[in-house]
Amino acid sequence: MSDLVETAPVLPSPLLAEPRPRVAAALADDAQLIAACRRGEARAMEVLYHQYKRRVFGMAHRIVGASDAEEVAQEVFVRVFRALVNFRGDSALSTWIYRLTVNAALSHLAKRGRRQEVSDDGLAELPAPPAVERDSGLAARIESALGRLPAGYRAILVLHDVEGLSHEECAAILECRVGTCKSQLHKARARMRELLGPDIREPKERA
Repeated sequence: MSDLVETAPVLPSPLLAEPRPRVAAALADDAQLIAACRRGEARAMEVLYHQYKRRVFGMAHRIVGASDAEEVAQEVFVRVFRALVNFRGDSALSTWIYRLTVNAALSHLAKRGRRQEVSDDGLAELPAPPAVERDSGLAARIESALGRLPAGYRAILVLHDVEGLSHEECAAILECRVGTCKSQLHKARARMRELLGPDIREPKERA
């Protein structure tokens, strides 16, 4: 455990101001950003952090719940900066970071109960975090129902219906087949309809 503490990268502080526009523009290309982060350039790490912090935190929040979202998001960025040296570019940087986010969130949930591998047949089986009571209103009802879904269903709904990613992108992040992704999304939406009641219509299908 001590080795992990000694080698863990220093994360940019959440209180840091957004990087200056000129710096951000110079590092807009993923390849340049990755190379600069690998060289240990603090500004590059800040650019990457600020570029993805909101979506990472939002995905973590919807999968593990509000109380653990910050912890999971911090773990994601520790993994990102530690593993960038081995990033081969087989997928887009964003896809890789979202995969780390989903894996970190599901791992966090698995630690609450029995550890479980996520396979094509197991996406729906991870436990949901405790449901949190919400105020009335459609948004609150949706958020509450989302929190009651099994974690695998929640992950695919967040990726596809909330983040707007394609089936192919979702499959790449979850490391499953596109057909499995579509099947799990269909089941997740059906479960959401059960939780929300008949007055909520299913989201329009996207390619």
